[in-house]
Amino acid sequence: MGPVRLALLLLLLAAAAVVLGPGGGGEAVYIPYNTSAGVVNGKLNVHVVPHTHDDVGWLKTVDQYYVGSNNSIQNACVQNVLDSLVPALLKDENRKFIYVEQAFFQRWWRQQSDMIKDTVKGLVSSGRLEFINGGMCMHDEATVHYIDMIDQTTLGHRFIKEEFGQIPRIGWQIDPFGHSAVQAYLLGAEVGFDALYFFRIDYQDRDTRNGTKELEVVWRGSKTFGSSADIFAGIFPKNYEPPPGEFYFEVDDTSPVVQDDPLLFDYNVEQRVNDFVAAALAQANVTRTNHIMFTMGTDFKYQYAESWFRQMDKLIHYVNKDGRVNALYSTPSIYTDAKFSTNEPWPLKTNDFFPYADNPNAYWTGYFTSRPALKRYVRMMSGYYLAARQLEFFIGRSKSGSTTDSLGDALALAQHHDAVTGTEKQHVANDYAKRLSIGYKKAEELVSTSLGCLSESGSNSRCSSPTTKFVQCPLLNITYCPPSEMNLSQGKSLGCSCVQLSWMETRGCPPHTSHE
Repeated sequence: MGPVRLALLLLLLAAAAVVLGPGGGGEAVYIPYNTSAGVVNGKLNVHVVPHTHDDVGWLKTVDQYYVGSNNSIQNACVQNVLDSLVPALLKDENRKFIYVEQAFFQRWWRQQSDMIKDTVKGLVSSGRLEFINGGMCMHDEATVHYIDMIDQTTLGHRFIKEEFGQIPRIGWQIDPFGHSAVQAYLLGAEVGFDALYFFRIDYQDRDTRNGTKELEVVWRGSKTFGSSADIFAGIFPKNYEPPPGEFYFEVDDTSPVVQDDPLLFDYNVEQRVNDFVAAALAQANVTRTNHIMFTMGTDFKYQYAESWFRQMDKLIHYVNKDGRVNALYSTPSIYTDAKFSTNEPWPLKTNDFFPYADNPNAYWTGYFTSRPALKRYVRMMSGYYLAARQLEFFIGRSKSGSTTDSLGDALALAQHHDAVTGTEKQHVANDYAKRLSIGYKKAEELVSTSLGCLSESGSNSRCSSPTTKFVQCPLLNITYCPPSEMNLSQGKSLGCSCVQLSWMETRGCPPHTSHE
């Protein structure tokens, strides 16, 4: 064969390869994925709920998690999650996402331009971005005080109401280590939530409920208040991650993506659809009604949100073309409404989900007493915060002076299920304590000023610089109180009292030392 004929043959083969492609199919074309599906009566509806679980401290501190530093410990950056989420949601009006931890969101919100804020407000008002739970953190339910649970939830809900005009409808306690009836009643029904979803219950209880289809119940958190304390509660059948079948789509995950380009190798649409349908049917076997929830996400996922949404778009499109089940972008609110619309009678639950065990002889009860010094510090600061807020109310809140905000924020973080529980790394525990200390010092200034103002009579104007000085002695337990060592001018005296939490004790001051 001559060189001219050989060259011509090679050109023809190359052209054929371009037309057929390595997969042997036809030409690739643009595919507009149809993600507009809603609930379909008579079919199994798979509610695809994109989410991320962002601990406000655990292996790294809350600020390290936010900015993405100290990644030698854990590769996590919440700022990336929120930055990439907005353009991903804007790309398709049917996409949805839920977000929980306001400690992170408020950090991010402060850094955004007015244009981005307006865009996010539009996403929230349209239901494409939904805040659920809504507290500063996802608080623990065993080692916290109910007042602290309320306070940290209030801080988050107040921000959401003021900025977005929204009130969260759903409780989302997916990671705390067991669950209290107080959560169901006081932080569920009384808060106004329509439902509460969580994961960690005893493995034997979960197995039993899987068999009897009692993972979703009406939880009566208070026998005293009866049905007024009821809330719909959903327990996840396995965990709060994607269903079995490899559906993890972070850029560094190893799950097979949906490869639907016929010009490329490894075309796998049919296999991926079969995996999705198999997972849906398996979950339907342990769930009442024709509605199930796929929690698409886990810890610190969606750092590049488009990598998840691209695959979920494809799954919803091809699963619905297959027709065996109906897949739709959803949120826990949409899922809850769909559950209620079926008028299904639900089993009644009346007590706690404690203690939590995930395996035989593996009870998660050590955290009830771990890091006792931090637990006591949190309780002391909680009592001090309550007293300081009362004084702040009496004298009026100052725009420029000391406030209780710093201590309130620190206490909110300390209620996190990896904070007061003691399950965090030591450097993270130190960070929580440091924040409490800084907050205390700022609140102490307010308390001293407030007491001085309230002790002085005859002034009708707002007091800011009282002449009477109140100085506190936090180290009085080791008989160290510097104010007691000051020289007192003639006619002045020194009094000393100790206030701890909800009771008061008056002690004599340490011996006065005169310095010439």
